[in-house]
Amino acid sequence: MASCRLIWPESMASSPGPSIRPSNRNAERFPPDYPPLAFTEHGALMAATVLNSRRAVQMRYDPPRGRSMTAGHGSGPIMGSAGHLPPVSPRTDSMAMPLATHRFTVDEYHRMAQAGVLHEDDRVELLDGQIVQMTPIGVRHAACVNRLNALITGLTGTRATVSIQNPLILDEHEEPQPDIAVLRYRADGYQTGHPRALDTLLVVEVADTSLAYDRDVKIPLYARAGIPEAWLVDLTTDRIAVHWEPHAGRYTHVRSAGPGDILG
Repeated sequence: MASCRLIWPESMASSPGPSIRPSNRNAERFPPDYPPLAFTEHGALMAATVLNSRRAVQMRYDPPRGRSMTAGHGSGPIMGSAGHLPPVSPRTDSMAMPLATHRFTVDEYHRMAQAGVLHEDDRVELLDGQIVQMTPIGVRHAACVNRLNALITGLTGTRATVSIQNPLILDEHEEPQPDIAVLRYRADGYQTGHPRALDTLLVVEVADTSLAYDRDVKIPLYARAGIPEAWLVDLTTDRIAVHWEPHAGRYTHVRSAGPGDILG
């Protein structure tokens, strides 16, 4: 099976897309910012909170009536006297209990979807055991993914399976959804289970507002999983970075190109 060279267009915004032609490099492998969603539990109260620098959304399930777990708001014999009490400083002694976190496994993540906690249309992925909300897909992002999908599918035919924005299980705590994953061909389309790292020949991330996150979090994740090659398409500068030969948790080679350059 042949590898490919990608001739980057003069402008990702105006051109019909990059063109691909066969090459000999990696011929044996390549076929022709949001923080986590954290769950905390206290008695009958469960809160699922999505936090980022701009907003905080909380879904709260209150305990049954008659089992109030917190004091209500308003005035009363006790609350009415609270204004006369001196302010209380935060506790700094060793008895203060830090917030415990839990790294979800892929199995727990799937069971949350089965139970209706997560829905099929939720744009989330599991990274390092944390449920992370993905950024919305913009017009240029979607158009770039569509063009690359058509080009790679046309090159590989039935010699590989091209998966678009679908789950990829990398280990017990990692299930990202890369924009494009080129997988070893299976006639059933991986009907019996999501593909794994060993099934993966290439991943592609297309980035605009998510550039720093994709570069600093997701590309190293793919290297640690041993995926042979990862592309990062930067729509803000019309550049593409090709990473290959993972070793000791990082890619040992990186090739960056701009409009008109050839990647191979």
